[in-house]
Amino acid sequence: MSQTLRIAMAQTDFHVGALDRNLATIRDLIATARDVHKADLLLLPEMALCGYVSEDLYGRPGYLRRCEQAVQELAAEVSGISVVIGWPETAGSVVYNAASLLRDGRVEATYRKRFLPNYTVFDEARYFAVDPDGGDCVFDVNGVKVGLIICEDIWYAEPLASTVQAGAELVLVPNASPFERDKHAQRDRLLATRVAESGAGIAYLNVVGGQDGLVFDGSSVLADGDGTVHTAAESFADALLVADFDAGTRKFTQVQWPEETDESAVSLMWRAIVRGTRDYCLKNGFKKVWLGLSGGIDSSLVLVAAAEALGPENVTAVRMPSRYTADLSNDLAQEQCDRLGVSLMTLPVELPFQGFLDTLAPVFEGHAVDTTEENLQSRIRGALLMALSNKMGGLVLTTGNKSEYAVGYCTIYGDMCGGYAVIKDVYKTEVFELARWLNARAGAPVIPVGVIERPPSAELRENQKDQDSLPPYDVLDAILQRHLEQQQDADEIIAAGFQAETVQRVLHLVRISEWKRQQAAPGPKVSHRAFGRERRYPITNGYR
Repeated sequence: MSQTLRIAMAQTDFHVGALDRNLATIRDLIATARDVHKADLLLLPEMALCGYVSEDLYGRPGYLRRCEQAVQELAAEVSGISVVIGWPETAGSVVYNAASLLRDGRVEATYRKRFLPNYTVFDEARYFAVDPDGGDCVFDVNGVKVGLIICEDIWYAEPLASTVQAGAELVLVPNASPFERDKHAQRDRLLATRVAESGAGIAYLNVVGGQDGLVFDGSSVLADGDGTVHTAAESFADALLVADFDAGTRKFTQVQWPEETDESAVSLMWRAIVRGTRDYCLKNGFKKVWLGLSGGIDSSLVLVAAAEALGPENVTAVRMPSRYTADLSNDLAQEQCDRLGVSLMTLPVELPFQGFLDTLAPVFEGHAVDTTEENLQSRIRGALLMALSNKMGGLVLTTGNKSEYAVGYCTIYGDMCGGYAVIKDVYKTEVFELARWLNARAGAPVIPVGVIERPPSAELRENQKDQDSLPPYDVLDAILQRHLEQQQDADEIIAAGFQAETVQRVLHLVRISEWKRQQAAPGPKVSHRAFGRERRYPITNGYR
């Protein structure tokens, strides 16, 4: 009769640097896995002890010592179950991205990650070393040979192959893999390939939660040795997952496994935005938020995200009409707040705007009205929102989208003011897609139809429309996606059929707006290449 192993997998949020909090969470998970689910083994994610990624905290000796102490403390407590935990292991002057087996009161074995990602959002070569003498990690649990590799290692054939050659029937893969569009399908193809190559069962566990500009989706997966990839666990949800592994058939049976039911791009994107917003606010001590609500689609979408993330009672929208604000804008803002149950405050900007104009009139005499006056209105609004935040507490959410950030169609120290940029990585065309999807999901317009149907406008001058200054958004976004996501230059984009003059103008705006983006608030990454740590370009840059 073949041996069966019950494995619990902690698809859980572990906060960066919060060692005591994480230890308390881990202790609870161990007790639940052992005593409630009768699990033989508990698998925790990559860097579960200290959260992923601790960045330059890894360079602080005191931080690393506390991590070492925490692992030893935890190991001394473990009994009746095997626990695999990810943590930063120090050996002399180097640090390893490690995962250790804790059992019977001690650290029994440790695996050191072999492949360190150093691309897009990852900087692991900055912090960690590869052990040239590091080998496979295979151990026995309840008569089953269990192997261990970490995250990036699964993307290469060799670590899994050598682990299976060392006797592993089941291979654990703890991960800290951030969400991005289309990653689920890519991951499933990879796991199908690896189990076909090795014949081993794979338990792929991913952490969940928001960390600054990253959002981890969980979406943990089991793959049988015959190549079957099971339905992923629910995305963006904390869960203690439980499954039984049969070493004879090398197949899993799900015991407690809330499955993902909607892997559509729009659903995953929305949940990433909401989870990222909630975690950024709460982890930084903000229970309430403010945002400027213009009656336009961007701020309307951010309002829904904020209400879903924190509850409508913790969101205050601020309507700040100027001499150029249409009555329809005010009406739509009120309509949406009424539907969502969000408080709406009105602070007209006419008096401070006129005060600025009067103060500057002697200096501006002889100069034509231009974007200076438009930006003044935006900066007044930013100042009002920041004043409310300073006086009343709460975080200001910014409402600009990726298309605007890309070409600089946003005002530094104006509508870019705030602590978190909720849709910073969402193109304008995707903003419309999300709005329509949200209304369909709700069966009623949580975003008023009038907001979706009206032409986008900053309303900073008479009869202003976005398309007066920018190409149509479907054209703009198609160019930006090629340039930003696929890293195509002008010649390649033009060769794809786009008008040369339009392409050159868009790419020029992208280049000259880098200085703005480097001062922007963080926001949740949902695309393949987000602004910030994933796309780092010099401000002073002569490349054309």
